[in-house]
Amino acid sequence: MSQDHDQDELMTVHEVALTLRVDDTTVRRWIKSSALEAISLPHVATRQAYRIRRSTIDTLLTQGKLAAATS
Repeated sequence: MSQDHDQDELMTVHEVALTLRVDDTTVRRWIKSSALEAISLPHVATRQAYRIRRSTIDTLLTQGKLAAATS
């Protein structure tokens, strides 16, 4: 698997939460407050489904921008 392919991988809210060691609700809050960029998926259920690019998580971790969102 190439490096570019890894960066384009889409992660679920739960996968992001596990990676960042936070609750799913926290990830959803970050998405709704625009602290975390996500793709909205069409949904039928009551809860909105999102996908987050791995590159977005890597960038936020590198730049430390999520620290401000948690305060």
